[in-house]
Amino acid sequence: MPTSASLVALPAFQPELHDRAWSSIPHPTLPLIATAHAKKVTVYSLSTLSSHSTLTGGHSRSVRSVSWKPGLPPHKLCLVSGSFDSTAALWRWEQGGDNGLEKEITADGSDTDDKDEWEFTLVLEGHDSEVKSCAFSPSGAHLATCSRDKSVWIWEDVGATEADDEWDTIAVLNEHDGDVKAVAWCPDVPGRNSRRKYSADVLASASYDNTVRIWCEDGDGEWVCVAVLEGHEGTVWGIQWEPKPQNDAFPRLLTYSADGSIRIWTLKEEDDDNDGPGMGSRSALGGIPNTMRRSLREEWICTDRLPSAHERDVYSVSWSAQSGLVASTGSDGIVALYRENPADSAPRNVSDVTAAADEDQPMANGDAAPSSEKTPASRWELLTSMPNAHGPYEVNHITWCRRYDAACEKKGEEEMLVTTGDDGVVRPWQVNIQ
Repeated sequence: MPTSASLVALPAFQPELHDRAWSSIPHPTLPLIATAHAKKVTVYSLSTLSSHSTLTGGHSRSVRSVSWKPGLPPHKLCLVSGSFDSTAALWRWEQGGDNGLEKEITADGSDTDDKDEWEFTLVLEGHDSEVKSCAFSPSGAHLATCSRDKSVWIWEDVGATEADDEWDTIAVLNEHDGDVKAVAWCPDVPGRNSRRKYSADVLASASYDNTVRIWCEDGDGEWVCVAVLEGHEGTVWGIQWEPKPQNDAFPRLLTYSADGSIRIWTLKEEDDDNDGPGMGSRSALGGIPNTMRRSLREEWICTDRLPSAHERDVYSVSWSAQSGLVASTGSDGIVALYRENPADSAPRNVSDVTAAADEDQPMANGDAAPSSEKTPASRWELLTSMPNAHGPYEVNHITWCRRYDAACEKKGEEEMLVTTGDDGVVRPWQVNIQ
């Protein structure tokens, strides 16, 4: 039966920010969402849709991105913020006791405590220009940052205790030819590590050079580029890993771009017999004659392209772990909702698109494994498209998060969308599927 969907705007988070807001990132387990704007981060309660706390004083220019550190007890918070001042900052917040996190909030939305609970604990320096994105790995042991300086930095937590913030730089990755707009770690899901021989962590980065690169740690502890995903005709604004793969498959990767397109890429699995020495004296991973690095080369195929819904740049896409729905937004102010065809919901195998893929595409010296630029007909359908989600303003970010507000019947189980715009409004949306 045909599926229909509608988006219903819920009351905006309060107070409104009155500054351009870049992104809102929900906490992985708690009813909180952090919004990057101006020189600060505002943390909202998903229970009251009002301010929980504010992080200020750590940056001299606008904060562009935030990421929550996973795996902490429920009465402790830690997040990293990336700023246009070329730094990333670590923050900690702790509530006495371990029987719940949410601070009591008065009816007017202000905190009951006069003091700011957040502590600015560490500044991470090294980038030469704006930090565009930052992300903790699933274990919390690594942190990735990327910048306008065309580099990706990987940091490792070397603190002696959980509260000891000491991070060392373990890799600086300089293979992109343009600003690096976003970084995203592959989620820790079934099937992710069982198909890997070399690393628990896999990182993707998106760039102004119209490409996405996949990075892994090799057997010598060196971080190397194992694949370059090519096909977009404009800046790749971001990436989103499949949060809940089916049939124990390795997670697919979703990319979105200034060319208005949203693509889905699938890893082409190779037999062990194919992991032989590389051809010639130059490695495909940076020109180093290293047989180990050559053996880590991967091929990613563009197996789907979502139906066109945007007139201009797609700034943000979010893939729901609960429903499998994908939501997108961008510079045209449109919010769109997509669903993978339920009649064929299993991830498309690379072999299904062999005829469409240009697998004989030659590799240029110094490049990682090529990706196909040809895509088959999409198995995704556009459920609904809403223009002017934030009036005349651009919408910079969209995310799925769990609902805890009074209007939902099953707190922590129902989902909603949250959009963040140039108007400084953080707006939740109820999603109705029929």
